[in-house]
Amino acid sequence: MTYTIEQVKALVREYPDFPSEGILFRDIFPIFQVPEAVSCLVSHFVERIRTFGQVDVVVGLDARGFLFGPQIAQQLGVAFVPVRKGGKLPGSVNRVTYEKEYGADVFEMQQDGVQNGQRVVIVDDLLATGGSCRAGEELVAKAGAHVVLNAFVIALAGLEGEKQLKAPVYALIEC
Repeated sequence: MTYTIEQVKALVREYPDFPSEGILFRDIFPIFQVPEAVSCLVSHFVERIRTFGQVDVVVGLDARGFLFGPQIAQQLGVAFVPVRKGGKLPGSVNRVTYEKEYGADVFEMQQDGVQNGQRVVIVDDLLATGGSCRAGEELVAKAGAHVVLNAFVIALAGLEGEKQLKAPVYALIEC
């Protein structure tokens, strides 16, 4: 069965009051239970990314950006580079400390992952306040590369995370 992007969107489940009261949690994991839905999601992102011209690297943010980032990179014929929480990557890394809703956190990227002058797309599941993606942009900039697009499955419009980011934002679902 071939999935449409609207059918993919319909797979996202909502859980009120999770993880705490007043939060409406949107769960993307049901998409990954349907291979055709994953294929549709990845193809949709690839088509959108291609409208931004040549891309050299897809950077996936820890951890849900790892679910579809490598597949997007493979379809584009480019490298995939993970950005991980502090202390999870071997070798020489660049490091950025950033603020999240509940305090400070650290992201790292291996120094040889992204090269000077490369054009990068950052992917993740959710854009909320923009702190983690902004840290990803900073890591890419430290390597001398340029983020051409930040791509998300879901963006929480009321939190205005896109205002924290330098590169354009695309979200499949805005709520």
